[in-house]
Amino acid sequence: MDNLRIDGARLWRTIMETAEIGGTPKGGINRQALTDLDGQVRHQLIAWAEAAGCAVTVDRVGNIFARRPGRDPSLPPVAVGSHLDTQPTGGKFDGILGVLAGLELIRTLNDANYETEAPIELINWTNEEGARFAPAMLASGVFTGRFALDYALDRADRDGKRFGDELERIGFAGETPCGDHPLAAFFELHIEQGPILEAEGKTIGVVTGVQGIRWYHFSVAGQDSHAGTTPMNHRHDAFQGLARFAVALDRIAREEGGGGVATIGIVEVQPGSTNVVPGAAKATIDLRHPDDAALDRMEAAFRAAADGIAHDLGIEIRFDTTWAAPAVRFDNACIAAVRAAADASGHGYRDIVSGAGHDAANLAAITPTAMVFVPCAGGISHNEAESITEADAAAGANVLLQAVLSVANRRPA
Repeated sequence: MDNLRIDGARLWRTIMETAEIGGTPKGGINRQALTDLDGQVRHQLIAWAEAAGCAVTVDRVGNIFARRPGRDPSLPPVAVGSHLDTQPTGGKFDGILGVLAGLELIRTLNDANYETEAPIELINWTNEEGARFAPAMLASGVFTGRFALDYALDRADRDGKRFGDELERIGFAGETPCGDHPLAAFFELHIEQGPILEAEGKTIGVVTGVQGIRWYHFSVAGQDSHAGTTPMNHRHDAFQGLARFAVALDRIAREEGGGGVATIGIVEVQPGSTNVVPGAAKATIDLRHPDDAALDRMEAAFRAAADGIAHDLGIEIRFDTTWAAPAVRFDNACIAAVRAAADASGHGYRDIVSGAGHDAANLAAITPTAMVFVPCAGGISHNEAESITEADAAAGANVLLQAVLSVANRRPA
């Protein structure tokens, strides 16, 4: 088992081939969930998986499962995977690396005529990004019972197109019930999407958990008025309310520390005229911290700040929580399997908490779970400039392979 190594060149070729599906002029990928391009890459994955001898099924939210049989078919499979969908200006590796490394893992076992005790299952989770259909990690959430099936099918994009309708349109509304089978464990390989591993010269991140995430939509109601005739002390400027809140939110995150971050990613101001004081503004908040108690403090602080700003400007500020994912601690035995695989690989590694959300965070609620990170250049992700090295991709895939085998060959007590 320790002598098995994935074919790094083959993995890299497969990654580059999928990058042509939805490739952008700047070298990234725009392959959002349930678009025609998403359908195209899904069909390609299925063709590769079936060529590798896997039995493929698709569930009601379009999750794809490709199973390689084990010596004992009564054992639940050890699962690997991630996602094929991207951001509108996504990169070549976010999510895709984890899916195709799982495919390469299966190909490697086939090349060696290696039979595991438990089956190995490769999974592509639908709509991990949430770029088109909010919230993120939607389909893995249905699989794990976090979201109801009808809730997912009724999500709509900005054009009003329903998740369920688009799933039907591209041919991936499967018949398999969601969460119909148990998993022995789940491992996900992913790029770090941050600068820590590169800065410390580490090749492998042993991911011990995922920080908590909360999304909010907030709206500001002021009063439209003439920009030239309304004195400053008579204004109820919605944009000023938003701007002051943005400064306060940044301060709150910095003061909390401990890995806490806060982001305002979408802003809309109305009526959108040069000579009108804005009477309405809308924005989104993304709040993250490894500790749920710290998230509670940050939320309490920004609500208090908003109350003060609203009073000072004579405006109203309203918050609606659109999504919340608690902080997650991964399974100790799976973490140990990744550590042992990283140690045996000879690559430098360190424990790390994921700052981004991943499907693995949902899976941790129902099965032993862990993740493997590899560095990305400059920590840049969700960007067409996203980049990793072929050597690091292979290193991560080899660690994934050994961690998976250590669990798949473990006989139940």
